[in-house]
Amino acid sequence: MAKMFVDERILTLFKRSAHHTLTYWSVFFSFGLCIAFLGPTILDLQCQTNSTLNQITWVFFSQQFCLLIGSSVGGVFKRTLFSALAALFVSTLIISVIFAIIPLCNNVLLLAVAMAVSGLAMGIIDTIANIQLVTIYQKDSAVFLQALHFFIGFGALVSPLIADPFLSETGCGNHTGNGTETMHHFRNMLRNSPIAEHNITQSHLPHEGGEEESSVHYAFWIMALINLPVPIAVLFLMYREQLIPCCPSTTPRLLDKDELAMENQQGAEGLDVEHEHEAGGHGDIFSCCQNDNLRGLPVSFFMIHILGGMVLFMTDGIVGAYAGFVYTYGVAPPMSLPHKTAGYLASIFWAAITAGRLLSIPLSYRFQPVRLLMFNLAGAIVTVLMLLIFYTSSIFLFVGTCLCGLFLSSIFPCMLAYTEDILDYRGCATTVLVTSAGMGEMVMQVLVGSIIQTKGSYSFLLCGMIIACAGFILFIGLLLFHQMHRNYLTGTAKKSAMVQEPATKESKTEQKEEKESS
Repeated sequence: MAKMFVDERILTLFKRSAHHTLTYWSVFFSFGLCIAFLGPTILDLQCQTNSTLNQITWVFFSQQFCLLIGSSVGGVFKRTLFSALAALFVSTLIISVIFAIIPLCNNVLLLAVAMAVSGLAMGIIDTIANIQLVTIYQKDSAVFLQALHFFIGFGALVSPLIADPFLSETGCGNHTGNGTETMHHFRNMLRNSPIAEHNITQSHLPHEGGEEESSVHYAFWIMALINLPVPIAVLFLMYREQLIPCCPSTTPRLLDKDELAMENQQGAEGLDVEHEHEAGGHGDIFSCCQNDNLRGLPVSFFMIHILGGMVLFMTDGIVGAYAGFVYTYGVAPPMSLPHKTAGYLASIFWAAITAGRLLSIPLSYRFQPVRLLMFNLAGAIVTVLMLLIFYTSSIFLFVGTCLCGLFLSSIFPCMLAYTEDILDYRGCATTVLVTSAGMGEMVMQVLVGSIIQTKGSYSFLLCGMIIACAGFILFIGLLLFHQMHRNYLTGTAKKSAMVQEPATKESKTEQKEEKESS
């Protein structure tokens, strides 16, 4: 049955390297598991660390900032199979350890440090898993990379579902700063308590039935156990590859069967260029900026890089902010959803992103990337606008969350394909776009979290609307510079043709004279 939908040659390649491929896919499950748990648990962690929402948003920043650092550093470990697998083993083990110690972080600074370490591990996983799959499958790696990124969404879907049963249903009782402001932004809907009690500035106010203790720490320990088989799988792969000196394996190495395929690589430098193009551009952005080939290029070439990066800065920023704070918005007035019900919002959002990534594969064969980008950006704006209009409807909040995930899911790969079609340039365009997307996710989480803290929960959707409109305006600018760059390429082609035509005539004349003289 599988042969009806997948090329038989792809199936043969998968069977030859199934152990490696499944291991790298499981590693990206860890990546997704770690990236999505902060959203639904942010208010429990805020209570645990006795911090404000403005302070807890810096936990997002620390994770995303170190993820960028890890992505840059991760290329160092790609040189040998041992270093790559060892880095993956340590990184996935670190993620389990971080999950286990998060309940012990009673200070926001300690929590930020823990999340920074997990972000570093996630960045290393991101780089190495992509590159290793490209090393194995080379030109056939596209379908395996699509599956790889599907596992990010799968892990991000599972994480909130695990956390949901353990989310606190009442306020934590740790009021910081202004009591009324904290009531508006945090877990303030205390059951069986009069509203007047919220304005009392006493830090630990006993509730009618006793203060409920958060049990979210069980969720983190469960995620640590669920993730634990991943480093074990990496360690077992190292054992099968005879890369553990103290435990030699008696079975033949898995990659012995692929030595012929590996010999077809066109040298290390050429492979590195292919890695940067296929694996999402994890190259060094500074070396890209110093490239001698950039000299003499038109302004439109650089503006396409800048505007494309800014569009992804905005759209990926929406993804990070929405996933991080939709739960906070759901439990706050005027929505005031039960906390366990709001916990499903993040899962629905990531499920929609996962489904959207799968759906975009067949759509990309039928429609040009620019049309998909236009449709997705317009759809995201309309969805956020409808969320603003029906801001008191809990049903439309779930529907809108699903639509947002679907529209935002394919913007990133479509933008990569679009810029590659425009520039026909391998390396820098992808590197700039990937870096811009990561920066947007990091910055927007902090910015939106700070605005929610000061202006109220309604500003969450207002920020999303402004960011989406800004991204659409930047995309219109990108289309204009695309037309300018097309005109430049047309003019350059005509000039080169005019130069080549006389040269061709001269060469033909010289050949005739040589024949006559001979």
